Amino acid sequence: MISLSMKYLFAIITLISPLLLMTKVIDNLDDKRVEWVPFSDQVMGGISEVKFSEDSEDGLSYYHMEGNVSTENNGGFIQFRADIGIEDKPYKGFRVKTRGNGEEYYLFLRTSKTRLPWLYYGSTFKTTSEWQWIEIPFSSFKKSDGRFSRFVPEELDLTTIKNIGVVAYGKDFYADIDIAGLELY
Repeated sequence: MISLSMKYLFAIITLISPLLLMTKVIDNLDDKRVEWVPFSDQVMGGISEVKFSEDSEDGLSYYHMEGNVSTENNGGFIQFRADIGIEDKPYKGFRVKTRGNGEEYYLFLRTSKTRLPWLYYGSTFKTTSEWQWIEIPFSSFKKSDGRFSRFVPEELDLTTIKNIGVVAYGKDFYADIDIAGLELY
């Protein structure tokens, strides 16, 4: 005979199991990793400077990006970017373990439809000085404005995502951000 507590445990496991299956780790700096490439607006004549490293603190490994973001010379970004792919599963968005200097940062997604460097889908998130998991739903990603954006679909097609970037963008400021995990939820 199954006790009442076993019935509750079984019910909880039944409810939680589908949620656990719907999470996919993209990078945890341990057994799941992607190759991040840092760069700045200097690739197009800007003067922003990026420093990118992998660090650890109290047993937690993380990526660290910092540097001056300058809008001079038509610039205004620093970032680190990695190639990724998403299977056709009903994910709702990205979950990012992050901390930073309280500034607003972006996730930029590039797809097979955003072939030009200034085309992307972007969503913002704000950091705090404490580690936190932030959920960024796919519905919050908007296509970039500007020249040739009319050729990019309004809605993001997850199956066409080619890469993701963590970006400090759009204004003059000192960027300082850490990322300790990235996953789909």
